[in-house]
Amino acid sequence: MDQSTETPGGDGQPPFWKLRRNRIAFLGFLGYINVYTLRVNLSVGIVAMSVPTETTVTEFQWSPQLRGTVMSSFFYGYIFTQLLGGVLANKIGGVKLIGYGVLSTAIFTILTPVAARYSVYLVIAVRIIEGVFEGVVFPAMHGVWSKWAPPNESTRLTSYVISGAYVGTVIGYPMCGWLAKNYDWPSTFYVPGFIAIIWCAVWLTTIAETPGEDKSITKEELKYIIDSIGPTDDKKLSVSNYPWKQIFTSMPVWSITFSTVCENWGFFTLLTQLPTFMHDVLKFDIGKGSLLSALPYSVMAVALQFSGIFIDWVRKTNIFTTTQVRKISTCGAFFLQSICMFSAGNCETGLGSIIFLTLTAGLVSFSVTGYCVNPLDIAPQYASIILGIANTFGTIPGIVSPLLTGFIVQHQSPEEWKWVFIISSSLYFLGGLLYAIFGSGERQHWAEIKTTSKNDFVDEPLMRNNDIVPLSQCE
Repeated sequence: MDQSTETPGGDGQPPFWKLRRNRIAFLGFLGYINVYTLRVNLSVGIVAMSVPTETTVTEFQWSPQLRGTVMSSFFYGYIFTQLLGGVLANKIGGVKLIGYGVLSTAIFTILTPVAARYSVYLVIAVRIIEGVFEGVVFPAMHGVWSKWAPPNESTRLTSYVISGAYVGTVIGYPMCGWLAKNYDWPSTFYVPGFIAIIWCAVWLTTIAETPGEDKSITKEELKYIIDSIGPTDDKKLSVSNYPWKQIFTSMPVWSITFSTVCENWGFFTLLTQLPTFMHDVLKFDIGKGSLLSALPYSVMAVALQFSGIFIDWVRKTNIFTTTQVRKISTCGAFFLQSICMFSAGNCETGLGSIIFLTLTAGLVSFSVTGYCVNPLDIAPQYASIILGIANTFGTIPGIVSPLLTGFIVQHQSPEEWKWVFIISSSLYFLGGLLYAIFGSGERQHWAEIKTTSKNDFVDEPLMRNNDIVPLSQCE
């Protein structure tokens, strides 16, 4: 049977909800919820800690510039472990990297209130350490999917897990706002930290690195995954023998990287600054501002549940090539996000700003099904490394954006915030333009795999993403 027309659970496989790859996706989804709750807690907590209002006096007197430094410090550590995480995931597997990375981040999150009351510079140090440990998580997940995700399900599985990041934002903003309002700001660090530790225990004890190591997987699902994916790496290769030159000179790789930078600029601007924007411009208190800050991510999370399934369906029908699908998803989303972000900054009403920011966030669901899944198309065995490279550069916006916002927004005026949105709008447009020119969905020549039985490359039909056939039919 041609696997491009099969559905999960078919061909003698267990029902959809019993498939091990779907259970991994569900736990990964919950894991990303925890990861992003551990990020947004500071975005909310820092308002309660250091932004005074007419009726409240804060515990810390931090200037806007110092708050920008605190907000960006996480990414100082995050940037250094992206590529390392990709390499380690490729060599030893991503499951343990994810589990221990999140666990370490959770522990340091719990220690943040103690650090804050000792010194703001200790808070910065703690956030840098959190970034170091969390930096391996996203590349490691691509390493997991390179072993577990059949190519004709890669968009669905990947986008579903990524949607957990936005659900985490949706949950994190109002939850931390409620905690700060009712139990004071330290609770915004304690509660997410302890919940994440519980998730780590479940993940590390129930998920196997590969289908072959999973004691609970059925023979039917194991065969389906192996036949679909085929060979994904060469165990004889050392890290020094990876095609580093080809990777770093590949325009499809750089198109993914620059798309990551542009999307992350807009995303991190909203992630770190939206509660402050709600407070400065829309004049909402911390409870209402946190709730409304979560609205864009609610749309994003819901849209991702459908966009991944839709994109995989389009690929199976061969209406478009994989390259065309990735470009339509990425470029279409970027150009529309550019318009929405510009409109949000120039809107004269609070309702209008919220609507355009919500649309900007919702469109992420389509760009994610393009450039973010793309490494699994062009070089599945190096997907974690490519994502590590992309996220290394994609972390720069997390460092620069809060600092630039703190520099621009000196008087909390709408005119100052307008420039914050114009910068994001321009980068979205440029990112879409470059991906339209250089993006690709084809497996690259340097990522072809040699068979173990003969000294030639695997036949193209085996590795094509739109027409995948079992290994047994190619022998």
